[in-house]
Amino acid sequence: MLRLYLKILIAAILLQIPVSSEVRANLRYKFVEFDGFRIALVTGAFEPSDRLETFARFIEARGVRVILFDSGGGNPYKAMEFGRYIRSTGLATTQVKEGECASACALAFMGGVIRLAEPGSIGVHKSSFSGEFGINAHAAVSAIQELTAETISYMIEMGVDPALLQLALKYESNDIRYLSGSEMKRFRLITEGVDAPPRDVTVSPRAANLPPLGGEQSTAVFLSPEAARSGAVRHPAGQAPLKQAARGKSADLAVLSNGERLTILGNHDRWYRVRAGTLTGYMHHTWVYVDQFALAPFDQRHVQVRSFRSIEEVNRYVRSSRLPLSAYRASNGWYAVTLRNTYDKQHAINLARKLKNQGAIPSDSFITYGNTYLEKVCCE
Repeated sequence: MLRLYLKILIAAILLQIPVSSEVRANLRYKFVEFDGFRIALVTGAFEPSDRLETFARFIEARGVRVILFDSGGGNPYKAMEFGRYIRSTGLATTQVKEGECASACALAFMGGVIRLAEPGSIGVHKSSFSGEFGINAHAAVSAIQELTAETISYMIEMGVDPALLQLALKYESNDIRYLSGSEMKRFRLITEGVDAPPRDVTVSPRAANLPPLGGEQSTAVFLSPEAARSGAVRHPAGQAPLKQAARGKSADLAVLSNGERLTILGNHDRWYRVRAGTLTGYMHHTWVYVDQFALAPFDQRHVQVRSFRSIEEVNRYVRSSRLPLSAYRASNGWYAVTLRNTYDKQHAINLARKLKNQGAIPSDSFITYGNTYLEKVCCE
């Protein structure tokens, strides 16, 4: 299957088959139909001004089933938005060395339900915040931490091993690290040779009912996002939008400040349907402090060091660590491993920086409110 896709796509590019194209903002979309395959070539940089609706109309009007990229990157939030659309519509992504998919483009590539790529066709590095925007050091640290948390959450959602981010962070923004075929398989960036991941990872009954790592038998109720009933806005930026629909591109009904109370009416994928005053809309799990899952004081942060799919992996990691750690089950079905205590923001930043410099925690560890943590599974 991989060779067939690559043969088709390389032929389409190298033979310069006539294509229809549409240009909007910084991304350009070209349509190729070759031997029954309907392919969209996405070129250019991902920018905040690129409209997802334009891409969606282009895809739907032509019945596209495969996405190919020729992009050096751009805005990571926009790339993740496109990736979520690609996943929600069941499209495949594929990549050849004759094109390029580097930096933020790799995030969009992860959206494919089937992901195929030639070795050396996808590159990664760390994100940067340009000084031309006048961002100060404190704001940059906060922004980078928020982006890191969002990227890890997105990678888990897409079925990609977030350890890939740790590799990316070793390379500065002016450098690039192209991945080998074996690395793509190891990090689950491609689905060739591995099981294609489901859109939502769920915990098996066996894993859910394992005893805590401390050895005592658990009597806790297995919580889910459906148990959420009330809470408050809690976002690193100090405020978050109330969306008209359960998707990031939806219109804002209002912008709510941290601490504003919410009645939680339901759960839709990774969005809560909430009521704030007289308004009813949607807020992402990562934006909401849920009273029923409260695991730390409202203003305290966790330092998350790793995430794992299974409780067995958590067990091995915690037992091998010299640091006191805790583990939580998150709303996406994965397990988050954190330092045992919680801290105020500046203390958390300073501690994480110190431990990273000492090599005591991974370089991609990050500060988080832990809004998606449902329950603690270890350790006292």
